[in-house]
Amino acid sequence: MQHVETHPRRVRGEAVHMTASEKRASEISHDSAMGRNEPQIQVRIKSPANMDCSYELISEDARHKAIEEAFLTPESSHFISTPEVIEMESRLALWLEAGYPVHLIGPTGCGKTSLAVHVAKELGRPVVWINGDEAISTSDLIGGYSQMQNESVRDNYIHNVFKTKDTMKIEWVDNPLSLACKYGYTLIYNEFSRTKPASNNILLSVFEEGILELPTKFGEDRYIKVHPDFKAILTSNSIEYAGIHRPQDALLDRMVGIYADYYGYETEVRIVVEHTGITLDKAEKIVNVVRSIRDKSSDAQKPGTRACIMIAKGMAALKDHQNIDFKQLCIDVIASKTSSPADMEEKKKLVLDLVG
Repeated sequence: MQHVETHPRRVRGEAVHMTASEKRASEISHDSAMGRNEPQIQVRIKSPANMDCSYELISEDARHKAIEEAFLTPESSHFISTPEVIEMESRLALWLEAGYPVHLIGPTGCGKTSLAVHVAKELGRPVVWINGDEAISTSDLIGGYSQMQNESVRDNYIHNVFKTKDTMKIEWVDNPLSLACKYGYTLIYNEFSRTKPASNNILLSVFEEGILELPTKFGEDRYIKVHPDFKAILTSNSIEYAGIHRPQDALLDRMVGIYADYYGYETEVRIVVEHTGITLDKAEKIVNVVRSIRDKSSDAQKPGTRACIMIAKGMAALKDHQNIDFKQLCIDVIASKTSSPADMEEKKKLVLDLVG
């Protein structure tokens, strides 16, 4: 039924009452007159740093930027390309291109996160990020209702007739998984196995059927068809590490698992030089010590490439602390993975024997 205006009324040249289609036509005409030809999209972004989640009309490019700012992804700076790194990178890219989520498994400090971020950025799609931990719930992945908004409408169209209407609206905020599924972004789920398995059940239908279910929504809004450009990279430590949950077999069966071990000697040396700027001979000395300790330590206590970088940065600061030597730097860094005073003494002796 077409709306017929029986009492046309204008204030300062504009109609007081318009239908929805008329309002939209007016907005498009106004945007064209102002030179705004990009499509305007109403979005709402929840940022951990800024809980003011108001609605606004923004362009597609602005929406991408707002999402990237809300879910900051670490930069993959100082990324080193050696034959073994390129081989790992190619395997990840292959399985993502084939349409499978990739689960990177390996010891801490072996470069899983850096590799995941680099490969995700190379895909050319926006990247959203989430860190797994014991407190993560399903709503932290998909989003939820954040607050209720009361909207009031007052109509005094006829001077002696006063109408009022109150509407209660519940606002929904998307989180990384739902954003990635809706718009075809790449999801990096770091430390995936530190989240309780029940919270990750939501991923089963995403990876298998291509459907994301929002359990707290109703009707057609309850289901999201996963965008064809959606990709997922998950990282986790080996099962012997503290605070690790074994993921459910049904979920592991839907992913491709790639084991990422520590890089070879030449790659580790290049990583240390690139990250810290120290000389090649100093980098080789550090890597030799750390790799020797790694060979003599249990799996959960092995120092990774990150330990090499920490020692190298400590060496750069030694000029201001003449009372500290290289041996003490190594002991301090290695001490972060000790289980007892006796273990500490054993590692200290190992460092002294290696360094001399």
